[in-house]
Amino acid sequence: MNGAVPAAAVDPVALNSAGMTALREGRYADAAAAFTRAVAADPAATALWRNLATAKRSLGDDAGELAALDAAIDADRRDFMAWLRKAELHQRLNDEPQAFAAWQAVLQLATHLDPLPDSLAPVLAEGRRFSDACSSRIEQRITHDLGTFSARMDLPGSRRARAFVDAALGKRKIYTNECHGLHYPFLPADEFFDEAHFPWFADIEASTELIRAEMEALLASPGDALRPYVRMEKGSPQSKWSTLDQSLAWGACFLWEYGAPNQPVLDRCPHTAAALARIPQSHIPGRAPTAFFSILNPHTRIPPHTGVTNTRAIIHLPLVVPSGCGFRVGGETREWQVGKAFAFDDTIEHEAWNDSDTHRAVLIFDVWNPHLTTAEQEIICGYFSAADASGFNTNLG
Repeated sequence: MNGAVPAAAVDPVALNSAGMTALREGRYADAAAAFTRAVAADPAATALWRNLATAKRSLGDDAGELAALDAAIDADRRDFMAWLRKAELHQRLNDEPQAFAAWQAVLQLATHLDPLPDSLAPVLAEGRRFSDACSSRIEQRITHDLGTFSARMDLPGSRRARAFVDAALGKRKIYTNECHGLHYPFLPADEFFDEAHFPWFADIEASTELIRAEMEALLASPGDALRPYVRMEKGSPQSKWSTLDQSLAWGACFLWEYGAPNQPVLDRCPHTAAALARIPQSHIPGRAPTAFFSILNPHTRIPPHTGVTNTRAIIHLPLVVPSGCGFRVGGETREWQVGKAFAFDDTIEHEAWNDSDTHRAVLIFDVWNPHLTTAEQEIICGYFSAADASGFNTNLG
């Protein structure tokens, strides 16, 4: 028989060669027999299992093909081609749930293919379309069964529930804290804090027009009060901040900086100073509070980044917001609304942009993370005081 090997042969390479010859000649049963002996000799060789799956498919043996592909995956869970063929097989058999699960694995593995072969692009595009259609059906059923669940819940619960459903559907990522200073453990890692934690928002929002007028008067003749927000140390390597380094594309006028008042600016902005004095600011010598007017020039983007410590909440009071501006924290994007304050955890990845033709201005300041108790706030202040007194603490926290 052309391409046959002795029955006693156990060399998987020779058996694979005989099987490939049989496939080319249309002798599918012989091919399956050769590949079966080959995988018995080398069960860890996933390519041999895939070749056996090809022979089984040629014989119209769907169960045999699936068993061979599953064996390849059992040998190596990262076998991209085995997963791909498994997804296509389940789809061909109209087993949509199993096809969806397999396609999810394929698409995840595909993110590690660099470069992606051109021949796979249309195949993966079809897999994404199929997966998106399946996800849509899941979402439709959830919407039908749960109804408008957000309307039945308070705001914090509604936001968490919406994030849970969207994350389960693969529509959003759940972000965690990344502190570049000190991390306080076990605090909730929420992107935006519930406004109920800040009953004084109404008071500072009522001062929006006065604060904006003072800011605009300051910016009309800022002197050295307006300076670049990004000021990297000399010798810093190129990074995502390089284009903003020493640039007024993102400028700041500080009223408070690292716990120290900028008295000349406070004197020029008495209503703003009074509004800040009325709120429960955190006071940590050398660290907090910080408050400043943040000026973002037209067509400027602040890259995704995370802050120093989760012991604080960052407050934005929008003052000048042209169309085309946006702000993202984690998986939630918001548009600033003039006079509408919000609070967020800046140790969760966030970014901002101004795609308009005019500047955007926001009053930014920090307060304690609302989940900290008064006793915990005292411990944090005591820690920094003692660490500083040691003479060795260089962590700004």
